[in-house]
Amino acid sequence: MPSSSGVIDEQAFYQSHSNLILSKAPLHQENTTDDAIREEQCIKDLEKSSTTTSAPVYSIFSTRQKQLIVFFVAFGGTFSPLSGNIYFPALNSLSRELHVSSSMINLTLTTYMIFQGLAPTFFGDFADMAGRRPPYVIGFIIYISANIGIALQNSYVALLILRCLQSTGSSGTIALGTGVVADISTSAERGRYIGWSQAGMMLGPSIGPVLGGVLAQFLGWRSIFWFLVILTAVYLVPFLILFPETGRNIVGNGSIPPQGWNMSLLNYLKTRKARKEDIPSRALSEEASHASVELASKRRLRFPNPLNTLHLVAEKNVGLLLFYNSLTYVGFMDVAASLPYLLKEIYQFTDLQVGLSYLPFGFGALIGTLVTGYLVDWNYRRVAKSMGIPIDRKRGDDLKNIPIELIRIQVAIPLIIVGAAALVGYGWAMAAETSLAVPLILLFALAVSLNGSFAALNTMLIDLYPLSPSTAMAANNLVRCLMGAAGTALIIDMIQGMGRGWCFTFLAAMLIIGSPILWVLVTWGPQWRERRRVRMEEKKRIGLKPVEGEEKG
Repeated sequence: MPSSSGVIDEQAFYQSHSNLILSKAPLHQENTTDDAIREEQCIKDLEKSSTTTSAPVYSIFSTRQKQLIVFFVAFGGTFSPLSGNIYFPALNSLSRELHVSSSMINLTLTTYMIFQGLAPTFFGDFADMAGRRPPYVIGFIIYISANIGIALQNSYVALLILRCLQSTGSSGTIALGTGVVADISTSAERGRYIGWSQAGMMLGPSIGPVLGGVLAQFLGWRSIFWFLVILTAVYLVPFLILFPETGRNIVGNGSIPPQGWNMSLLNYLKTRKARKEDIPSRALSEEASHASVELASKRRLRFPNPLNTLHLVAEKNVGLLLFYNSLTYVGFMDVAASLPYLLKEIYQFTDLQVGLSYLPFGFGALIGTLVTGYLVDWNYRRVAKSMGIPIDRKRGDDLKNIPIELIRIQVAIPLIIVGAAALVGYGWAMAAETSLAVPLILLFALAVSLNGSFAALNTMLIDLYPLSPSTAMAANNLVRCLMGAAGTALIIDMIQGMGRGWCFTFLAAMLIIGSPILWVLVTWGPQWRERRRVRMEEKKRIGLKPVEGEEKG
């Protein structure tokens, strides 16, 4: 709720949930000192004082296993942005060798971003049906094939088509990675895992242009794509051996053995060993096998339907969240896309110097994503403690009565304000043609803040759709990439028409003007979320089939 100053009144929001506090908080006892001590200890140790329940743990994966899984997710998430950014230094060489104009070569950038938005709508829906491993493997097979083709081709048409395939194969990893994190982590710990998983995405903008510049200058532009083939092989071999299936419709909380193409090599070897175990072990295996068959009976394998993603966009809370999230992404991408143009025009930089200038921008994005992940988890604990809600990291919390919108947006708002201010400062620093140190520092600041806010809002999106996280993130990817493609196509014309300072001031103004959306989500988001839950339970009660994809939330 807004106070007179326009800031969300957290205390008023808690007061509006007084029925929740009365039902969940420990009753205050004033009879004895011992009771008061016990009550205070309960508040201090909320995370450890979860209500006793017979429900199974949310995930059986240990902390070390989760860290290994998130490492694979983060590494896999680097390929899509890396492939987009490593390509920049080769544009001039490709234009000369293929005898086409610069605008024709730039078309390969636009089509790459379009498929970066479209492909996850297929991969996300497929992953929520068939598990996480199969889409990863299929995507990387497409990606390797496309890179080999680009390295060998000699025509513009082949380049254009293969770049689309390259984007298709790699871009699904973003939605898939978020789905994996949602599989293994509860809402109380999800923020930091989301931060680490998306950290890989931030390495692309930071190291991609540098790697591309070095490879193109010393080994030729074809070496860029052979490098990507080798890097993919280095990733894919240990992935096939070690990465476990995490899809909850396949393995539950991880206790059900995967079957068929969902098995890693390690799973396969364990299964062979289990067949040689004694009778009790075989009985346990049969019980797990029965659970696996039961889950399989509930799955409906079909051709991936991208319209499931559009169904999520049509939900009021999700649609508003995705729209505002895309505004922050447009601001971020417009800075990244216009940086080579501005650095060459103002400072007469070479391609390699331009690539090096991306380093503070990329590492700022990386730091912003990681730090925000921990802030999001800290705020979850803080608000839960204020409301007297016990946190259960093992089994997960029921978000029905938790103001998850408020928790996530409280972290995003300060970052958005800092990001908007940094955008304005960056634009006018470029207009004044100051010392290079000034725009580089501002690049770092806006990357930290804009990507931080993006990470906080992404975590909220997964909280809204925990059972179909890959589809939800695919919806996010679709909206942000299509808007990002439009923004990057117009940014140079905007700079030339409006001037450097006013152009980036306009982008910052869009963030501020659109910010009431966040207030709307905090105020009405919990009601919309609850109505949707009631609607789904009513459909199940009367035996109606939900709209395709609707049941996943």
